[in-house]
Amino acid sequence: MSNYIRVFSGNFIEVQRIFNKLQNLNICAIIKDESESGRLAGFGPSIQGLQEIHVHKEELEGALPIIKNLTSEIHS
Repeated sequence: MSNYIRVFSGNFIEVQRIFNKLQNLNICAIIKDESESGRLAGFGPSIQGLQEIHVHKEELEGALPIIKNLTSEIHS
């Protein structure tokens, strides 16, 4: 079982904004892009879509309020 949990999925711009904020606060996050992985592996054309941000379970409590604040800013 993975020690990382998906905390957000969105388009490239949203993901980059949230990822950078988490990194600036020393929260270790990773970006997962299934469509790009599939394209690079030769599984057909990629459908540009959502990317995901995952954080370590131990940092989940600190990451969630930050993500909530940023997503409310993005969607307002």
